Amino acid sequence: MTNKTPRIKIVAASVTGQLHASQNQPCQDYYRYAVARNLVAVVSDGAGSAKYGKVGARVLCQTICDLLKNADFEQIEQAVVQSVKVVRQKLTLHRLNKTKNDLGLAPFAATLVGVVYHKNCGVFFHIGDGAALSLHEDDVFIASRPENGNFSCETFFFTQPAWRENLRFTRIPAAKSILLMSDGLTSFAFQPDFREIERNFVNPIDAFLQDEPSPVKARKALSNTLNTPRAQKLNPDDKTLVWIKVS
Repeated sequence: MTNKTPRIKIVAASVTGQLHASQNQPCQDYYRYAVARNLVAVVSDGAGSAKYGKVGARVLCQTICDLLKNADFEQIEQAVVQSVKVVRQKLTLHRLNKTKNDLGLAPFAATLVGVVYHKNCGVFFHIGDGAALSLHEDDVFIASRPENGNFSCETFFFTQPAWRENLRFTRIPAAKSILLMSDGLTSFAFQPDFREIERNFVNPIDAFLQDEPSPVKARKALSNTLNTPRAQKLNPDDKTLVWIKVS
């Protein structure tokens, strides 16, 4: 999908990882974006171990975009916190929540990485792994990096009791472009220590999407890049990338 606003261009794609494909399971990632008073984009990875992880990811992305697209940017961090609270409340009442309280949220476990951008500045908000990048002039970048638990295979979810302690904010100035990704792509976009980005991956994608005028060709090329045999072999997890031109 590509937004038609002249100043903002959005290209996004999700592909099912080899692991889920081999088990005839759908992609557990979900993304959503909206442009109104603010630009809002969100990526969520439903936990593979959670029975309704994809449901949690979908409700999370849809609700946050709806609530933040016209939110007061001066109070945006408070608005993000409130929007996650609304999602949690929705899921306590969800028909699939057998307990109808917070104890029933675990089956909806999902990570969260998103951005709100307004008048040449923005903020990343983030729970768990996945990552966000803003690209600026002179090869400058700002990153919201993955956060895992005590082990590399563990992460944090918006459904956990300590979600608020694990919610991180990163302010960003005017950018050229923004990338949001699920954890299936972080090993491609970052060097192993996550201190630097892999420019051989990030820069060609950014340059191509900046220049490609056709929304259909742009999305198809992005999907093909995420779904190459080599990419699936290197990381069999689901892969989602939302790329946004903001200047």
